[in-house]
Amino acid sequence: MNYREAYDLFICNGILFNHESPRRGSNFVTRKITRGVAAIKLGLQEKLFMGNLEAKRDWGYAKDYVETMWLMLQQDKADDYIIATGETHSVREFCELAFSYVGLDYQKYVQTDPKYFRPTEVDFLVGDPSKARERLGWESKTRFVKLVKLMVDADLELFKKQYHL
Repeated sequence: MNYREAYDLFICNGILFNHESPRRGSNFVTRKITRGVAAIKLGLQEKLFMGNLEAKRDWGYAKDYVETMWLMLQQDKADDYIIATGETHSVREFCELAFSYVGLDYQKYVQTDPKYFRPTEVDFLVGDPSKARERLGWESKTRFVKLVKLMVDADLELFKKQYHL
């Protein structure tokens, strides 16, 4: 914002809340879950060890967020926007949905392990995308359920190819 004002530059800032996709690194909780679900469903793994299942996040689809970044750059005036869905879901909900999508009960496979708890956990993160909605006409198209399913499907396909299943 300082450079935008000081040098009259067209600079936009997008503050992106968790933006997920099948390309997300496997060290992120969403991919850890979807890879675990795929591996368990295909008989490649028996358990999924997790940390705090009660943490809540504002998870959106990266493809939707890229569209917003493009819209920001099409405006006559540069500005800053929060890019988010405006809703939260717990890690537990993510696990439950991902496992149930492949016909499994998450409670049989998910175990919490203290070593996966963060020392400084943020329990609740949610963004307010109202400015992006009002000024850019944008809102997240991909709902939580669809996002989880497309990520699980991608990991199932990945493992099937990798292990020739």
